[in-house]
Amino acid sequence: MICVGLCAGARGRGNATVKKELSALKDANGNVISAQTFTFRQLAAATRNFREECFIGEGGFGRVYKGRLDGTGQIVAIKQLNRDGTQGNKEFLVEVLMLSLLHHQNLVNLVGYCADGDQRLLVYEYMPLGSLEDHLHDLPPDKVPLDWNTRMKIAAGAAKGLEYLHDKAQPPVIYRDFKSSNILLGEDFHPKLSDFGLAKLGPVGDKSHVSTRVMGTYGYCAPEYAMTGQLTVKSDVYSFGVVLLELITGRKAIDSTRPHVEQNLVSWHLIILTSGIYTVLTSAITFFKRFIGKVDVLIIVRTKCRARPLFNDRRKLPKMADPGLEGRYPMRGLYQALAVASMCIQSEAASRPLIADVVTALSYLASQKYDPNTTPSSKKAGGGEAGRALSRNDEAGSSGHKSPSSKDSPREQQLPGILNDRERMVAEAKMWGENWREKRRAAATTSSNAQLAGVS
Repeated sequence: MICVGLCAGARGRGNATVKKELSALKDANGNVISAQTFTFRQLAAATRNFREECFIGEGGFGRVYKGRLDGTGQIVAIKQLNRDGTQGNKEFLVEVLMLSLLHHQNLVNLVGYCADGDQRLLVYEYMPLGSLEDHLHDLPPDKVPLDWNTRMKIAAGAAKGLEYLHDKAQPPVIYRDFKSSNILLGEDFHPKLSDFGLAKLGPVGDKSHVSTRVMGTYGYCAPEYAMTGQLTVKSDVYSFGVVLLELITGRKAIDSTRPHVEQNLVSWHLIILTSGIYTVLTSAITFFKRFIGKVDVLIIVRTKCRARPLFNDRRKLPKMADPGLEGRYPMRGLYQALAVASMCIQSEAASRPLIADVVTALSYLASQKYDPNTTPSSKKAGGGEAGRALSRNDEAGSSGHKSPSSKDSPREQQLPGILNDRERMVAEAKMWGENWREKRRAAATTSSNAQLAGVS
């Protein structure tokens, strides 16, 4: 409830009381939040008076500079918020509050802030690899596109950040601005969510949603939120699905340079799958049901979706893959990632999975390392040689991963009732997921027993 009070205060009283508001910030236990404060002079010195060579990016609420703090020598990112009155104060206060209270390995760390006069600056840890958007879109000729393993790692990590906000924070936090430019990348492409100026406290008690003015970025907003202003955690899940599609396809959420029917990523995705959305969704739900144990969504979607099968001919599948991958991805992993994305971007919020289920599924996909040197890859992404190469891989039962032991690899005769090759692929992936979870549980049990034995 702190956030609501502060936001209202910022709108009503303006710049003069921002410092007072910040000094009164307290957590749920009544403890004063002790974020480090900086003077404007200190941050000007850190960025050499905000020189252009220190400029590293710009978002909806201000410009970001790279700087070095005097005394500690720490490299930081400094965001100078636009001086646009009370709305700027609101976003500033919300971000200081959220990042002071919320701490997770997949959320960016707040170092401190400055509220000198009408200056509003936020100081973050520096993320050396920039944003996910920088590695997906408009790449210069000398920049190597992200490989498949890195994309799945980023997707799983970003989902874990959302899971923390939705399930671990009390009350839950709705991020409201999940997009590729807000996912920052550290060493080894470790992802962290940034820019919490639009975050809202989620519904509590018997409330199903919070009503708010529609904010966010076109192309990422869930349809029910855009139309009604009713916000839930499932709104974030939709936005996550759009980003997952960006990771898979290499396309922007909105791209006005493409033909009209391809400008909206979600719409284009549905056009490609228009003859098979039922098959894709059913496969995705089956994956969730067997791998995670969810059954309720299956009934909902089966009663609402009506279409013809698509991926009976999986040579069409590479059309959805980023050409920058040059065919170096596992066919099975691509299918499953598309299935998860399709679940997340369903038009009805109730039909989308919980982010915890998405984390479980993507953690599994990220754990299955693809080695292009051990799997034949297509010469082109889509059609022709790509389709034939992928088709041959499937007929051989290859997933693009290193060959598992015989006890981990389900054989065809172990899958009675599978009607076609597509279902066999999904069923095998589910079995691999179950084996993977069992191994993790067994390893944890062994470690625990060893510790107990050592104590005794």
